This record gives sequence, structure tokens and C-alpha cells, in this order.
Amino acid sequence: MAMNPGIHLQAVHFTYPSGFGLAGIDLSIGRGERVAILGPNGSGKTTLLKLMLGLLHPGSGTISFEGEDLGGMSRMARARAIAMVPQELLLPYSLTVREVVLLGRTPYLHRYRGPARVDLEAAQAAMAATDLLSAAGRPYNELSGGERQRVILAMALAQQPRLLLLDEPTRSLDLNHQIRMLSLIRDLNVTRGLTVVSSMHDLNLSSLYFGRLILLSSGRVVADGPPDTVIRPDTIQEVFGVSVLVYRHPALGIPWMTFAPDAGDLFSTREDASEAINP
Repeated sequence: MAMNPGIHLQAVHFTYPSGFGLAGIDLSIGRGERVAILGPNGSGKTTLLKLMLGLLHPGSGTISFEGEDLGGMSRMARARAIAMVPQELLLPYSLTVREVVLLGRTPYLHRYRGPARVDLEAAQAAMAATDLLSAAGRPYNELSGGERQRVILAMALAQQPRLLLLDEPTRSLDLNHQIRMLSLIRDLNVTRGLTVVSSMHDLNLSSLYFGRLILLSSGRVVADGPPDTVIRPDTIQEVFGVSVLVYRHPALGIPWMTFAPDAGDLFSTREDASEAINP
């Protein structure tokens, strides 16, 4: 188990009725780590996050959070300790940004009372951290994709969690918003000591923003470690079925990947380019 216990999974198995699931997951993520979970679609990334959240329960094995059995924690205790940022948030009615962020305070609210001063202050701080104060009164449903993703992150921060889970936070965002979102997540981890676990699909961005990568394939962990040990041509070929070249980023020294097309693809690409230039 990690020296500074965060979340620990031991021999965890989970199977959906369809037969797909996770098999024999052993992971220890220490307090304050920033970890990316990688893998092809259907490899189990979201399922693993839902198990860490307590939304799904393992068929066998154990999951503990800060030394306590996750399944034995009350729903309220889990909600105050662990927050998740989904890929998108669909609301059945119109709410302002401030009202959406305040939803993150639900685990702290009294059943028969509205938000207290401490809840309003937590929501305000979360909006400040995500640069949303100027948009507090705007309708959530009228925001751009990048703005909505920051609102969902602010809602999670308003929970004041110790573990933040994110399910592909850069999905459907343009490059500018991807960089802004990942920079914000990194800063929250560094400045607040917040433990961060995020599923990702872009291996280069994962290498750039996360110090530890966990690679899944068919419900199993096939690689776990710093980018140098995970982003390797043989491993990527085995898991994703594509040939890649891996070299050092010229400024940062981290592993950086590019596709290595076969000779037929390369010839076709050059031919198409020549036709485009000289119609």
C-alpha cells in the first residue's frame, strides 16, 4: 500500500451482465498523486473510476480509501471525500453557473434548509479557482463546451474533496481548452495537494501533465509507472494495435509519440498531398 494512503484496490474483480469487466486490479494511489488512466475505448477506464467513487461495488476484492473500507463508508462520507467530474452534465432545467456549482454542496446541506454562509463561500472559492466568477449569473446551458467543463469541475471542487476523479475531462474540447483544463487540474494538485485520478485518451497530453500513467487493456492493468515506462512502442502496439515512434520532447525531455505509418500508408499520403498541391 502507498506510504501516504490515498485509495487502494486489492484483487478487485467486477463484471457487468454482458460479461465485460475488470479482473484482478491491484493499485495503490498515494495521497497527493496525479495519475492518468489510459486505454482503448472499452478497456475499463470509466468502470475503474466508478469503483473508486463507490458508485459500483466489486464482485470480489477490496477497495479502501485513506485506510478505511470504501464500501463501509456512508454515502455522505464518500460524497464529502471523493468527487467525480463526468464527461458532461445534462440538467433537466435551466440553472445559473452559481446554482450548478452549489449542487456540489449537497453532501453538506441540511435537508430542510438552504445553503449556509459556509456553502456560499465554498461555491465562491470554487468559481474563483476555475475563473468563473464573471459567469456566475449566466445560464449553464448557454455556455460553451470548455466553460461547461470548468463549471462541472467547480461543482466538484465545491464538495471540498480529498480525491478528485475525472472522466476524460478534455473530451470534445478544442486544443486551447484542453490545455487550460489540464493546467488547472495540475495547479489544483500542486497547490492544494489534491489527489487526482483522470481517465485520458491523449497519450502525449497525459505524458505532459501526469507523472504516473496506468494503462488498461481488456479490463487489466498492463503498465503502471512514469511516462518513460508506459509510453513505449511495443506496449502501444500491443494495446492499441498501432505502430508508433517515441522520442524525447525537445524542450521537456518527456516521451513524445507520433504515428509510424506503414509504407503503403506513407505512399498514399504523399500521393494525395501531391495531388492537392498540383491539381
